[in-house]
Amino acid sequence: MKKIISILLLGITIFTFAFSNPALAADAAAGKAVFTANCASCHAGGKNLVQADKSLKKEDLEKYGIYSAAGIVAQVTNGKNAMPAFKDNLKSDQIENVAAYVLEQAEAGW
Repeated sequence: MKKIISILLLGITIFTFAFSNPALAADAAAGKAVFTANCASCHAGGKNLVQADKSLKKEDLEKYGIYSAAGIVAQVTNGKNAMPAFKDNLKSDQIENVAAYVLEQAEAGW
């Protein structure tokens, strides 16, 4: 009987994880709105109006080692060089959403 219950619980667990969305998945559509309101003045179309060689294009993100959600989240949160930190202006989920949007756009070629 214990073996049957264990197998049943294992099956339920596998089913639950296999067919559920991750609770912390970033939302690129919501990230677009945050990007438009907070980032587009300097980064319209994936460009960088302050330092042209540091655009949001995939090749530049890779070149500067931030072509990942974690890299973009760190950059937006803490800022660097001419880019201000947004940790006091945006919530962490908003920053994660912006990262998802930037990655999606970079992958698509802006």
